Amino acid sequence: MAMNVASSGRRRGRSQRRARMADINVTPFVDVMLVLLIIFMVTAPLLTSGVPLDLPDSRAEALDQDPDELTVALDGQGAVFLDDAPVPEGGLANALEQAARNAGSEPPVVVLRADRTLDYGRIMAVLGEINRAGFTRISMVSNGSSQEP
Repeated sequence: MAMNVASSGRRRGRSQRRARMADINVTPFVDVMLVLLIIFMVTAPLLTSGVPLDLPDSRAEALDQDPDELTVALDGQGAVFLDDAPVPEGGLANALEQAARNAGSEPPVVVLRADRTLDYGRIMAVLGEINRAGFTRISMVSNGSSQEP
């Protein structure tokens, strides 16, 4: 009988081995993805434009951004930038016409960002150059504010 007990014990040991677990633990993956999502959510608004400006306040609602838009920025000294690249004095119309040729059949939306300390006449001169280059869809950027202007 002792022999039967020992042989049955060996069989029981082999049959009760644990099967390999084929599941993937996704918890660390989800943790990493959530951290990356937070990082991208924080840094994405900072990447919109590299020209530092003091934008005026406005109570207007924000518009949806178009990936094909061109950004024209005017800093506090009145220097003009097209998509963060400086544009020489009087060369904005040529730079915009070149961008319109590269854009295809329909000209993209032009987004104007101007410093609040600039003279209104300087901003209107740049708007005139943008219009003369054939761009009729122009958006102006401001800071959101809940106060009366």
